[in-house]
Amino acid sequence: MHVVCTHEQADFDAVASLLGVWLLDRECTPVLPRRVNRNVRAFVTLYGEALPFLEFEELPRRSVERLTVVDTQSPPSIKGLHPGTRIHLIDHHPPSDSLEPSWTWHIEEVGATATLLVEEIQETGAEPDMLQATLLLLGIYEDTGSLSYAGTQPRDLRASAWLVEMGASLNLAADFLDHPLSNGQRALYDRLLESAETHSYQGLSIVIACGKAQGLAEEISTLAHKLRDVFDPDGLFVIVGLDGNVQLVARSSTDALDVGRVAEQFGGGGHDRAAAALIRDKDVEQVREELLAALDRMVKPPITVGEIMSRDPQLLEPEVTIAEAAERMRRFGHEGYPVVEEGEVIGLLTRRAVDRAMAHGMGHEPVRRVMEAGNVSVQVQDSVDHLQRLMILHGWGQIPVIDPQKNAIVGIATRTDLINTLGAMEARFPEPSLREQLEKALPKDRLELLRLVAAEAEARNDALYVVGGFVRDLILGEPSVDFDLVVEGDAIGLAKRLADRLGGRVSSHRRFGTAKWQLDLGDTRLRESLGKASEEPLDLPATLDFVTARTEFYPHPTALPSVRRGSIKLDLHRRDFTINTLALRLDGRYYGTLMDPWGGQRDLREGKIRVLHSLSFVDDPTRMLRAVRLAVRLGFEIERRTLQLLEEALPLLDRVSGERIRGELDTIFEEVNLVAIMERLHELGLLQAIHPVLTWDAWLRERFEEISAFEPPQHWKLAEIPQRHFLYYALWLYRLPAQTAEEVIRRLRFRGDIRTEILFAIRLARFLCEIDAETPPSQIVSNLEEGRERALVAAWLGSAGMELARQAIDRYLSEWRFVAPLTGGDVLRELGLQPGPIYAQILWTLRAAWLDGRVTSKAEERDMLERLIRNAGNHG
Repeated sequence: MHVVCTHEQADFDAVASLLGVWLLDRECTPVLPRRVNRNVRAFVTLYGEALPFLEFEELPRRSVERLTVVDTQSPPSIKGLHPGTRIHLIDHHPPSDSLEPSWTWHIEEVGATATLLVEEIQETGAEPDMLQATLLLLGIYEDTGSLSYAGTQPRDLRASAWLVEMGASLNLAADFLDHPLSNGQRALYDRLLESAETHSYQGLSIVIACGKAQGLAEEISTLAHKLRDVFDPDGLFVIVGLDGNVQLVARSSTDALDVGRVAEQFGGGGHDRAAAALIRDKDVEQVREELLAALDRMVKPPITVGEIMSRDPQLLEPEVTIAEAAERMRRFGHEGYPVVEEGEVIGLLTRRAVDRAMAHGMGHEPVRRVMEAGNVSVQVQDSVDHLQRLMILHGWGQIPVIDPQKNAIVGIATRTDLINTLGAMEARFPEPSLREQLEKALPKDRLELLRLVAAEAEARNDALYVVGGFVRDLILGEPSVDFDLVVEGDAIGLAKRLADRLGGRVSSHRRFGTAKWQLDLGDTRLRESLGKASEEPLDLPATLDFVTARTEFYPHPTALPSVRRGSIKLDLHRRDFTINTLALRLDGRYYGTLMDPWGGQRDLREGKIRVLHSLSFVDDPTRMLRAVRLAVRLGFEIERRTLQLLEEALPLLDRVSGERIRGELDTIFEEVNLVAIMERLHELGLLQAIHPVLTWDAWLRERFEEISAFEPPQHWKLAEIPQRHFLYYALWLYRLPAQTAEEVIRRLRFRGDIRTEILFAIRLARFLCEIDAETPPSQIVSNLEEGRERALVAAWLGSAGMELARQAIDRYLSEWRFVAPLTGGDVLRELGLQPGPIYAQILWTLRAAWLDGRVTSKAEERDMLERLIRNAGNHG
């Protein structure tokens, strides 16, 4: 016999799960427990005849070969069990430590056990009738608060939607989820409501309600739901003395309070949001006192305000003028500032209030006049939930954070901090440690050097981070060995201390808080610290860069930023895209911890390039070029709003200096997917925004692909291999009229030599189009002679499809340019010819004759030379 059973005091999820197993195996026997919740009993009383359930007392005395247990991990004692009974569990609570190795189980943490069974029913193709679908829906709805509890998963929603499609009645479900209280429940509810007391733990609001009831047959979980609706606490504990025992029912609405762990302290259990315990040999007051002590030990917010706040907060004094506040908001992009007087918060100044005041000509007035008065603050150890409640209650978007030990404001928590944190919590992707990936990615010597730096930072109480592209690529599984270090503290001081201890020298830039440590790889102190003998090679960088965490503001669009010291969060916020705002902390116990304040992990998972704020491209239009480069390199897409902002900011590229644009183009030219990047830049209008004549087409695509694989033939005997960057630029402008190309060259501010060579290649293109099989080599040489090798290589690449042109350049580079007459200037002097322009004319004529085959021997050259000298004498 295959029996299916569940726990006592069964709720809708438990009973619906019994039905779910039966729908999968109609030969099984689903057994109701002795006690079920009152609303479940009402449902079964009305509709039980149409359901396959057997009452517990009706279970036949037969051998149970299979036992399936649903919505609990504790098999009940039933008739017919024997040592050979196969036991299988189906549950949505976290796995228990008491699971027997001989059991099998299907345990997944979704909102309801019924969800797991509905998914299996869907896979089999079975279709429940209306009543069956409604009961399954009641199971999901009850355990997920009608899909509103934080533990609800997308799978619960999908299962519910399918049940409604199968005909589940929402009206019927609503009737039984909000079942009226019995007289006994009503009397107990009134006593619990009167006794309810609110306690605060780590900023969490926790309600404890106590009462006694004798002979109450119904469950008390319904009362817990109603009490939670009244008080809306973070946590609720209902303690009821009932028939000589004490029942504890617990509910939580926050990750900071795991009521399942609390219930375990009293011999019960459950999951993090709902749990219960039956306690023997204690009275209500004893349980209450033990509960208070347990909460004091166990309530630990998973994320505190201190972890998400920005340090070194910007605060305003009440006498600062509104105009000064407006300028600060413009510089730093903040939406508001707390106003502080003698260390006490007295109000909040919002951007809206500042804008209205400025519009009314009140710039000279103090901010005290327009701030929202109030004293709102949080403490570093408070929970994020507490912060959220304060923001909702007071409407403040920026709340000061106080360290009670220092009795001082040490940070600021903003709506943005809260949104990013709650988003990460909802996503249920825990902040990982990248320790293992880091240690695999870096060569041993570089990893040991990083550890030395981290240890020194910890000794100085500086927070040390590796940031940006290194962390991004580490997560993507494509790490590099080069990294940038950001110090939340004194980067210059840290670098100098390392140099003092390990050798080398430091150069620094005090204004920007940056330092470069030039390592001395021969210094014995460095080698000993790395555990290296004097003769062993070291795999270390020549220098290590340190940057003090800072923030930036832009005096006007497209300007270079001004800088001031800031926190790591502000430092990350000044970066271009969310995927580049990841930071890996290295010091002390934080080693390997990933910091992701702006949703970089989310966008890495979703393959999105997203700016941090709406003025990002206005602040720095070159970010538009970087957005495309990164998107193509990583195979990502530019997020919809970011793409819209990019399109709106296109005209701003015209105001960016040529050097900065050329710097971005140089980086693009180094990319493996260069052609795809150029095509995307063209599609988005970015090339034309740099200069209207810049374009992209199939011809350029072919030339760029040829350049990327190009290796000059050895017989050209080039003095140096042309840089690919030069070839890309030259071919990009190759087909433009010389005057137009000169405009682009001025726009991008090329060096004089590059300008000359690009323009030479363009002029040469016109000549190469005109040569034919009859064009003498001397004419070709006279036109090619003026250009340097790299300009000629560019012209050769630009002559694709023009066989005669390519042959001409090939023969010039490999042969013709080395052709020279036997006669030199010294011979002309010996023959009595006076120095002057005539020398060049005679020597070129002799060379041209050799090139064109009119002179093929020393004697023929001597004869021609004599004629040329006679002619020169006759003309003289």
